Amino acid sequence: MFDIKKLKFDENGLIPAIVVDADTGGVLTLAYMNEESLKISIAEGRTCFWSRSRKKLWRKGETSGNVQHIVNIKTDCDRDALTVTVKKYGPACHTGTESCFSEDVYGDDAGSFSLSSLYSVISDRKINRKEGSYTTYLFDKGIDKILKKLGEESTEVVISGKSGDKTETIYELADLTYHAMVLMVQMGITPDDVIKELASRHVSKTK
Repeated sequence: MFDIKKLKFDENGLIPAIVVDADTGGVLTLAYMNEESLKISIAEGRTCFWSRSRKKLWRKGETSGNVQHIVNIKTDCDRDALTVTVKKYGPACHTGTESCFSEDVYGDDAGSFSLSSLYSVISDRKINRKEGSYTTYLFDKGIDKILKKLGEESTEVVISGKSGDKTETIYELADLTYHAMVLMVQMGITPDDVIKELASRHVSKTK
């Protein structure tokens, strides 16, 4: 068992904790732990941090329900920072996005695309309506328009699948996936909600 007293907490007794999504490998948030919150996190298997603004302990999800179950905790070579890999249940950010890191400052982010990052972008667009954005247009039009587009894209998938055109089917499935995620954000459904539902069905290899 690692002795946490070997960690290098700063002058305020804190150590930065980079929270990482176990499913996607994406960074979810940067928080801080003190020795007490780290011990609680290890004992409970759920993230507990120290709020620098409120000067108190806070367990992620204690009010929102968006808890984070810990897979592992690692320290860097200097022992002055942590990574906390988690299975998250609900958005990681208080704004409702999957990750707190969603706004580009520099560089091309194309290489790090994931369904989780797409969901985060769509979620952000619902909060911060960008003029000229198709996603903003759908949210402005509301649930009926979103459902209409979802139905149209479902039909396109059926047509392309029936034709046997693999490339076209992939294209239409991408459209369907995007519009399904718009519906999810509109209704407050997260990818984790869908994953938990699939897991609850106990799909076996024989099915």
